[in-house]
Amino acid sequence: MTTTAVLRKSDDIEVTGDTPSLVERIAAVARTDLSPIALEIDEGTIYPDRALRHLGDVGAWSAHADLGETIAGITTIGETCGATAFMAWCQNTLVWYILNSDNAALKAKYLSDTASGKLLGGTGLSNPMKSFFGIEKLKLKGRRTDGGYIVRGALPWVSNLGPDHMFGTIFELDDGSGEKVMFLADCADENLSLTPCKPFLAMDGTGTYAVQFRDVFIPDDQVLAAPAMPFVKKIRAGFILMQMGMGLGLLRDCVAIMDSVKPSLAHVNCFLPQQPEDFAGLLAKMEAETMMLAATPFDTSNAYWRSVVELRLRAGDAAVAAAHATMLHCGARGYLKSHRAQRRLRESYFVAIVTPATKQLRKMLADNAREYQGDQGGA
Repeated sequence: MTTTAVLRKSDDIEVTGDTPSLVERIAAVARTDLSPIALEIDEGTIYPDRALRHLGDVGAWSAHADLGETIAGITTIGETCGATAFMAWCQNTLVWYILNSDNAALKAKYLSDTASGKLLGGTGLSNPMKSFFGIEKLKLKGRRTDGGYIVRGALPWVSNLGPDHMFGTIFELDDGSGEKVMFLADCADENLSLTPCKPFLAMDGTGTYAVQFRDVFIPDDQVLAAPAMPFVKKIRAGFILMQMGMGLGLLRDCVAIMDSVKPSLAHVNCFLPQQPEDFAGLLAKMEAETMMLAATPFDTSNAYWRSVVELRLRAGDAAVAAAHATMLHCGARGYLKSHRAQRRLRESYFVAIVTPATKQLRKMLADNAREYQGDQGGA
């Protein structure tokens, strides 16, 4: 059967032909590689690099010609493990940067290895994304030198990293010009250090580190874009839309958990204000909207950008609401550490706070509305 971008519940997937679809291949790896270790990933005793490479083997990181397929794959992973769905977003975002760069030397050197999962990594855009909207100052500074740049500074949170990984981020030139450069950082560089973060509420096995740059040389074949801002505008919708996979996967599993307790608890759960059918309807609507927006990720219109931001905002709100309802539907059994309902509740807060977080998304919409009104007034 042919690969499609249709979002489907992985438990219902059946291989009906000789060639399984991308979602089917990813679902099979999730069942064999992720389900047995999801609790250990959550607790931080395992960073699932072998599973991430296996997912690369089946094509999970190489579907960006159809962004909908990429999101469908992350969603399928998210049904099993929210932490790995986040790492899937990190890996796919790294590939997204490289794929859309105009640097031919960079593409030739890194695209194949990242898309196949041979080279793992992530995205260090949390601080830059916040800086663009006046929330933080940009933490990395750089200067031009022969054949590249020298970069100094520190990023407090970068995920899906390890000693042989890479990630994309942004520095500002220290010459007062304000120009920004987006680049790939190599964790193996002797002048770049990784410091493990303090334990998290959930998702501890995501390879998240504080990263220190001490005069790190960035050669020209690691420069994604200079200047960076036109490139950021190009890739930003895909960056945000791929996060939908985390929220949609979590929502799917929450509906499944609530349905699973119906046989024993429907007689009392019927008095709860939110039912699995409510979230199933919301899920279907959000899936359809995600696929529609993913079909045109390079649309530069203001209306399109607002639709992407508004959808991502709703995904965070829906994830928290669905996980909360799931806990209430499960009752005491969901309160056990061994039950995934409580893991889903903790994971849902991450969907709401990962950059761009709920508060940043609301600020982005407010800023955008003011800018648009100003442009209209000036016209």
